[in-house]
Amino acid sequence: MTSYDPRRVRIDTPVLERVINGHPIAYLDSASSSLPPRTVIEAVSRYYELHHANVHRGVFQTANEATEIYEGARAAAARYINAPGGADEIVFTKNTTEAFNLLANSWGVANLRAGDVVLISEMEHHANIVPWFHLRDRVGIEVRFIPVGDDFRLDLSNLESLMRGVKLVSLTGMSNVLGTINPIGDLARVAHEHGALMAVDGAQWVAHGVTDVVAADIDFLAFSGHKMLGPTGIGVFWTRTALLEAMPPFLGGGGMIADVRLDGYVPADGPARFEAGTPPIAEAAGLAAALRYLENLGPAAIVAHERALTADALARLHGEFAGRVRIIGPLDTVDRGGVISLDVEGVHPHDVAQVLDQYGVCVRPGHHCAKPLMRRFGLAATARASFGPYSLTRDTDALIDALGHALTLFS
Repeated sequence: MTSYDPRRVRIDTPVLERVINGHPIAYLDSASSSLPPRTVIEAVSRYYELHHANVHRGVFQTANEATEIYEGARAAAARYINAPGGADEIVFTKNTTEAFNLLANSWGVANLRAGDVVLISEMEHHANIVPWFHLRDRVGIEVRFIPVGDDFRLDLSNLESLMRGVKLVSLTGMSNVLGTINPIGDLARVAHEHGALMAVDGAQWVAHGVTDVVAADIDFLAFSGHKMLGPTGIGVFWTRTALLEAMPPFLGGGGMIADVRLDGYVPADGPARFEAGTPPIAEAAGLAAALRYLENLGPAAIVAHERALTADALARLHGEFAGRVRIIGPLDTVDRGGVISLDVEGVHPHDVAQVLDQYGVCVRPGHHCAKPLMRRFGLAATARASFGPYSLTRDTDALIDALGHALTLFS
């Protein structure tokens, strides 16, 4: 039984009590970092107040409690994405970016050779581009791109040709610029038919959807806590047990070993081999609280709410600012999430964002770590608005009102 009410979520979220420049805050930057509810903040604080100790080391009570909290978060993450092997398939990282570096430098180094192809797309975040370029420069793989069509969706018309020689397909589940939700299940099927594995950048996909790695039939998944009401500084890397057991360690040091001698070392089993050093314990406590909170709300209910908000915002933006504001992304909500990138004619996105801030409206100007996609559409940057579980129509009202002031100012 879920209990989703965005107004209740707003009450639970302290930042939304802020007044900015005399206006109630209209937070429309959830794609960058979502706002934690009190239960998450309290979980982090409670860890430091009552349980602070290192994990997997001490035998005293608070150390055992810290370990239980940390490993409980691993179990919570496994449950949230329906990991078939449970907590033993969850590796904690700092963020999605580190998770992709782990994938490239562990599985990639062990399994890819010169001439092998990693297939990504033009809409990827740099986190799913740069690690593959590093591997290209290191071992000679080819990085190949699926183009993005004028409809802001993947152009799959030449997919069979693109799949030649591919060992890994690595794609975003949902674009952080366009809002486009990619057909991950279909693409995973194609990848497997060609003997390739499927990795997904779930930074937006997991935060704004119902994620089931079994149903999607994917092989790797990366996502971040701070995109889904959790703390910064913690991310998740998931893969199936058989793949994880065959991957060599990426970082070396304390915590990731079973034994060390003067002539070498033996790595630990399971996720521990990838978690060198003291891990993000407090952040794991916050992540577990965030996942429980989202489960109670009901991810499917959140998706429906954000879709309705997006449909309303798209229609109003297109209707009120046609010819002055270009929406960089699909104009419908079919396979589309609550990210709306705007190109305001003749006005730099940073100027737009600064004017909007004067009215308490928080949007993100910039290239959004997606420079190849920006170049694809002849842009340097956009002003991006994005919804979260706490967003309401009044946030869109504030956006449109402030955008009108910006257009008047720069006309």
